[in-house]
Amino acid sequence: MARLRPGDILTHCFRPFPNAPADPQGGVRPEITAARERGVIFDIGHGAGSFGFATGRAMLAAGFKPDVISSDVHVISIKGPAFDLLHTLGKFMALGMTLPEVVACATVNAARAIRRTGMGTLKPGATGDASIFEVVTTPTEYRDVRGEHIVGERRLVARGLVLSGAWWSDGVASSSIGSQSMSR
Repeated sequence: MARLRPGDILTHCFRPFPNAPADPQGGVRPEITAARERGVIFDIGHGAGSFGFATGRAMLAAGFKPDVISSDVHVISIKGPAFDLLHTLGKFMALGMTLPEVVACATVNAARAIRRTGMGTLKPGATGDASIFEVVTTPTEYRDVRGEHIVGERRLVARGLVLSGAWWSDGVASSSIGSQSMSR
């Protein structure tokens, strides 16, 4: 940790014990706090071995939220426990983060972390990419890499995609959104 500089990104930052950023008493290890104070960026990178609920609960209880929430989806984790980014965001909502917090972690914060200010925003002049999702209120079971299960009250369901300002359906851009309603 001492070698990380401002702007460096520590991915897989909420690993389970024994390599967790939380100490056994539930506090944040001093070297982790010092790294954040130096400007190190903390990214979840949830894959097949890099996210535990016990660590997540301890870190959030200590007021240490991730800067970026990403999924490390690959052949080993796509069938669980990570599944996809929306599922990973749902886990953090189940742990107590708000919808605006998790969306910021996956969009504007992620873009800022890789110094791509034109991404992760819908401001005029930006790329014009957006994921459209619905917040569904239903009990949803989430599992971490250690097999612990929790039940959240909500989940996120993908409903559409806008790329470069065009609505995408079946892998084909239909038309520029422009002033059209996005209530499809």
